[in-house]
Formats: sequence, C-alpha cells, structure tokens
Amino acid sequence: MTRLRDALVGLRVVMAVAVALGLGSLLILVTGADPVKAYAALVHEALFDYWGLSNTIVKTSPILLASLAVMVPLRAGVYNIGGEGQIYMGGLFGTLASLHLPALPSMIAIPSALLCAMLGGALWAGIAGLLKAWRGINEVIVTLLMNYIAIHVVSFAVSGPMIASGAPYPYSDEIPEQYRLPLLMPQTDAHIGIIFGLVAAGMIAFIFARTATGLSLDIVGKSPRAARYAGLNVKAHIVASMASGGMLAGLAGGIEVLGLKYRLFHLFSPGYGFDGVVAAFIANANPAFAPLSALFLGALKSGASVMQRAAGVEGTVVDAIVGLVVILVAGSLAWKGDLLGGLIEGFRLKPTSADQVNPTERQS
Repeated sequence: MTRLRDALVGLRVVMAVAVALGLGSLLILVTGADPVKAYAALVHEALFDYWGLSNTIVKTSPILLASLAVMVPLRAGVYNIGGEGQIYMGGLFGTLASLHLPALPSMIAIPSALLCAMLGGALWAGIAGLLKAWRGINEVIVTLLMNYIAIHVVSFAVSGPMIASGAPYPYSDEIPEQYRLPLLMPQTDAHIGIIFGLVAAGMIAFIFARTATGLSLDIVGKSPRAARYAGLNVKAHIVASMASGGMLAGLAGGIEVLGLKYRLFHLFSPGYGFDGVVAAFIANANPAFAPLSALFLGALKSGASVMQRAAGVEGTVVDAIVGLVVILVAGSLAWKGDLLGGLIEGFRLKPTSADQVNPTERQS
C-alpha cells in the first residue's frame, strides 16, 4: 500500500511538472516565440549535445548534493534552508586545504580537501542544529540568515587575506594541480563530482529505507515524543541530521572549487543551495528521485541560453517555469482529492461475507 501511495504521489509530481511546462509554453507564446522550437532546442542542448550535456552535468552535481542536504535533516523534522551558506563554507574550507596542505598525490590530496570542505559545511550547519536542539530557535530563520553571513565571510576572505597577488578581482590563488578533480568528459568542464552526488543519493536512500538509523530519524521527525519514549536522543538526532546535511552541501562547495573554478571567487555559487531546496521539493524529499529532479533543474539552467539564441526566449522565462513547477508541485502534494483515496480504497481487501451483514440484522 505504501508503494502504491508513493507511486501515485510521484505521478502527481510528474503531472504537475508537465502542466508547468505547458503553462510555460503559453508564456513563450506571449513573448512571440515558438514553444516547440524553444523546448526542442532546450532538450537537444541540455541532453544530446556534447558540450551542452557537459554543462548540464556541471550544474546538476551541486544541485543534487544541495537537495540531499535538505532531505537528510527533513527526515528528522528539521528544515535546512542554509544550503547556500554551507556551500560557501565548503568552498572556503576546501580552498584553504588545497592551498595549505603539503604537495600530496592526487589520490590523497583530493579526498583530503573534500573532507575539509565537508567539515566546513557540517560545522556551519551544526550551529543551526545546536540552536534548534538546545534553545528551540527556529532553524529556518537561522539557516536562512546564515547564508548571507557565509557569503560575506567568503567575500571578506577573497578580498583580503586570501586574495591572489595582483588580482584585479576578489579571488584566491589557484589550487595546485593535484587537488583538482579529474574530468568526466574530455575537453569539457564536466568532472567526476556528479559521481559523488549519485553515490550519496544511493547511500542515503538505502539508509532511509533499510537501516536502523533511517528508522530512528523517521521516528524523531514524525513524533519526537514517541522517539523519547523509545529511548532515542532527539536533540542528538537533530544536530547530527543538520550537520550531515551541511556536510553534503559543503561537499557541493568543494567540488565547485576543486572541479570547476580551481580558485575561490566572490559569489562563486549562483544559488545552488536554493536550487537544492526546489529539487528536494520536486523529488518529494525522496533521495531515490533526487538525481532526476536535480537533472531537470540542471537541464533547464543549461538550456536557458540556447532557448534565447534559438527561439528568442528570455532567460527569465525559464525562472518563471521553475516557479510554476514549484507552485503546481506544492498544490499536487497538498491536494487531498478523491483520486488518490479512491485508487487506494479500490486496492483494499473487500469485506468478507460476515462483514456484509445487514445493519438491521446486526441489531437484532
């Protein structure tokens, strides 16, 4: 029954996305462009063109990790809206490690720098987790505000103590060659960061579905009182889940620096942390669907420019389509109409002949 419900919820989300794309075609028509041509150009550029596909992969990697950074704390009933700040702290810690650790072989250097990036994200998110667990401070407000603190911390770092000598813009020195992620597609920017995201999604899906840790997180998220009666440390679960989410977002920041930028920039993330919230929402907080939702957003962002070149569609139309997706998916998940209940009701066991006795006969 649970699988049926999950399948029907997934169908709702797919239908909501399809309707959003349909409404997006109306927006494209209003601008005087051809929606068929625009969508065809987007799909071809994002998925079937070699260079376009590499760009899609580059954008999908951090969105995927950022979406997982939302899902893990959400399982414990806490909301991590601070993925953007955690990405920045991950990028900062990863850059510092790459610039100051000794010259190591790549097999050691890359994991070391990424672990430092994950540590940076975990520490930053852990602050919000501690405030939530021990002081009851709303984690949504804390994580949201900490985004801007992290952005300004990185801005200060690359404008002052970490600025490259003679740099005309605020950025750090380049990281050494041995700390850079290998390329996934030759002569492109696509790197192996997407593999980290896919492995993380698979591991988290397994933990949620098959382990005692996933069960305990689920109990804490659904009923903290029941979790306490079961002997679970609710505060520890809140802090650990938030720190784990920050670790994933920090990894996203690390792979942005080590795999793409090769140095720390001011505003190096174009909002991937917030895109991760949208991707987690589209996936209904299910890590098994996170790669698809992240790919959807990555493809939209990758193909936005070609839509403008091929069909004259403004890039803001893509942002509007993403907004429509969020609104319609929210509506589909909140809707409690008869379709879902009726379909599930139809799969229930029919009453036995003993249960089908006339009510008047029961009274007699």
